[in-house]
Amino acid sequence: MKAYKIIEKKYLWFGLSLAVIIIGIAFLIFQGFNWGIDFTGGNMLQFDIHQSFELTDARSILEQLDIREFEVKKGGDTQQELIIKTTAISEDMQNKISESLKQKWPNTELIQAETIDAVIGKEMRQQAIIALILANIGMLIYITFRFEFKSAVAAVLALVHDVLIIISFYAIFHIPVDSTFIAVVLTIVGYSINDTIVVFDRIRENLKTMKKISFTEIADLSITQTLARSINTSLTTLITITALFLLGGETIKDFSLALIIGIASGTYSSIFIATPLWEIFRDRTKTVKA
Repeated sequence: MKAYKIIEKKYLWFGLSLAVIIIGIAFLIFQGFNWGIDFTGGNMLQFDIHQSFELTDARSILEQLDIREFEVKKGGDTQQELIIKTTAISEDMQNKISESLKQKWPNTELIQAETIDAVIGKEMRQQAIIALILANIGMLIYITFRFEFKSAVAAVLALVHDVLIIISFYAIFHIPVDSTFIAVVLTIVGYSINDTIVVFDRIRENLKTMKKISFTEIADLSITQTLARSINTSLTTLITITALFLLGGETIKDFSLALIIGIASGTYSSIFIATPLWEIFRDRTKTVKA
């Protein structure tokens, strides 16, 4: 089998990723995250409209009431429920929202009202960071035991790459960062490491049988051998998630879009980031020994 020259162009792949991450960091510095109500605190109101409706009409009503920061989504099995998340508002304002919605849709019924505490969002953030750190430490130990320490470091750096790409995506497009952001990051970390392990496993098998060729050649050959599997797996997943994005409604649209970007990034990093990094670390170790 003729191997693709992936490793040879490693600095091109690194440059493409670095360009996206730098743009994302620039947006993050000058524009900041669009923190959702889950993290800033506020109120959540859920209404049953009892008929089909457009979110543009709901947004217009809230803007007329001079509510500046809010999120609106559809909910329920029939998509006839309206979920509104706002910054902290008074009970009087909640009543005004209810009355305004009833003027537009007379059968509107308030079915749930909750106060979202910013402390909960802060705790959620801390727990997510701890979970990511523990997951990375666990993967570092596992991959070191199964392969070698240099490959473990390469795999973890590829995961960091995926997380930075997701962060950049949220920053550039100013997508609200809510509890689904944490779910996206943890999902992508799990998906990406699985793809990387498949490539690394093939490299390990080839290293046992191909003693007379360089690691670079083995890496290229291993990527080529697993490329069809990686692409087919990713495409199958992307087709499903794209269907969710197009047909799943407003409630999961941001989540689905972020997953699409994350899966594409995870597939890219397992092929063009993780393996080239492993090759660099092995090459440098040989140079130091020499």
